Amino acid sequence: MRGLDQDEGSIAEARRNAAQAGVADRVTFEVRDAAGHSPSGARGPGLAGRYDLVCAFETIHDMADPVAALRAMRALRAEGGVVLVGDEKVAESFTAPGDELERLNYGCSALHCLPSGMVQRPSAETGTVMRPATLRRYALQAGFADVEVLPIEHDFWRFYGLVG
Repeated sequence: MRGLDQDEGSIAEARRNAAQAGVADRVTFEVRDAAGHSPSGARGPGLAGRYDLVCAFETIHDMADPVAALRAMRALRAEGGVVLVGDEKVAESFTAPGDELERLNYGCSALHCLPSGMVQRPSAETGTVMRPATLRRYALQAGFADVEVLPIEHDFWRFYGLVG
């Protein structure tokens, strides 16, 4: 198993957790962005087509270029592999004033997620309240054929399988 993240602190914590769990000999963690670039901009060893499962949890909405990230995830996936995205479970469409969870997500979006995604320019400026239709649009632009909302019941998270 290989974990990629562009945040060095997250990678260090993942390595510590793997060591504590006794699995450090079976997993590796590298500082890279979703496209496989290191902080210096260099591409690492070829990762395309090598993974049966490619995941992004609670992150697509934070990215300035979510389509490029999804395109890279699609390229990482092996033939017959799966791309799984987990993100906040928000309403299918906006209705004011929204329930408590929707208002919480808007608060998180305004204070953290949206500004984080706007650091780089140009930016999709998605933010935490990424509706299923938005992820579907990004996935189609990235070359996927469809997006399935997976039948996993959870109060806070929605899980998507990206197809094709």
